[in-house]
Amino acid sequence: MARRTETARWLRRHVGYPLEAIPLLTIHTLFRLLPLDVASRLGGWLGRTIGPRLAASRKARRNLERALPELTPERRESILVGMWDNLGRVFAEYPHLDEIWRRTEVVGADIVRGLAAAKTPALFFSAHIGNWELNLMGATRNGLPVTAVYRRPNNPAASRMIDRSRSVIGSKLVPKGRDGAKEVLATLRNRGAVCMLVDQKMNDGIPVPFFGRDAMTAPAIAQLAYRYDCAVVPAVVERVEGTRFRLTISPPLELGGTGDKEADVRSVMSHINGMIEDWVRARPEQWLWLHRRWPD
Repeated sequence: MARRTETARWLRRHVGYPLEAIPLLTIHTLFRLLPLDVASRLGGWLGRTIGPRLAASRKARRNLERALPELTPERRESILVGMWDNLGRVFAEYPHLDEIWRRTEVVGADIVRGLAAAKTPALFFSAHIGNWELNLMGATRNGLPVTAVYRRPNNPAASRMIDRSRSVIGSKLVPKGRDGAKEVLATLRNRGAVCMLVDQKMNDGIPVPFFGRDAMTAPAIAQLAYRYDCAVVPAVVERVEGTRFRLTISPPLELGGTGDKEADVRSVMSHINGMIEDWVRARPEQWLWLHRRWPD
């Protein structure tokens, strides 16, 4: 059994991943050669044409039914199609991040510059809305180096492709896991800034309401904020139209504290989940409904 498992892993890595990478890299190269607007429109068309037919859409439809039961099935289906359009555009826009930044309106840039000048340790949080890569650029392009935590794709070729595209952002990218956690702690100890996308399920997280139902939520941002006396800064990207975006950076949250560590962490995470819910309700087509956010 162990030998069969090892053989399957070897085939996956040396045969499966390269075969997966060929079409992925081909499409990525095409998007890089096309003008930004053309690439984004093509990516959106591919997303909304193919995405709703994929098995992953079953999970998204279930999430929409749970989160937005008051909507008609037709409206939920239009949100699903819009989500795939946005996701296809995000993929197509990876080779054009520099140009996209020049088309982004930034609200609250003075907040970032103030944190950079004061050398205040900061935790930026956001969600998979709009083109979420612009969250990092909002910090780095306003004088604040940032360490960002991300999940590295299983396919090494896909991982290298995305890393090359992200190189223009100027942030330090660290993968989830023990090594990434060490980098985050070192950054905060040195009064630096960290950016986290906090809208994904964490199996060993804490249950916190999200769209009226408990969702397993990573409490790390609240725990780190209290431990290192960090500013906790909301940031959200909206696709305004086509390849034009708005990045809104809000003032740091008022954390407060009762002395009950567990209750304080839960309170902060409830507030954060509430903010993300408001963002999603405002632009439901732009959130990534594919995550397994709630327990089955």
